[in-house]
Amino acid sequence: MDVLTKSIITCPNCGHKKEEEMPTDACQFFYECENCKSVIKPIPGDCCVYCSYGTVMCPPMQENKSCCS
Repeated sequence: MDVLTKSIITCPNCGHKKEEEMPTDACQFFYECENCKSVIKPIPGDCCVYCSYGTVMCPPMQENKSCCS
């Protein structure tokens, strides 16, 4: 299976959507919405903002690896 590196992230505060390139070797814990400038964090239990608010899970999770320690 090929690992996808792009995900559309949706801000939970204003609903703004943007396609972003995900890091392949780490998780992204913070993300600043370019529309409302809110800094979002993952939902408790998720490893990163892409797993919480993206259309595609982060690359480490796609590969069934432990993530972001």
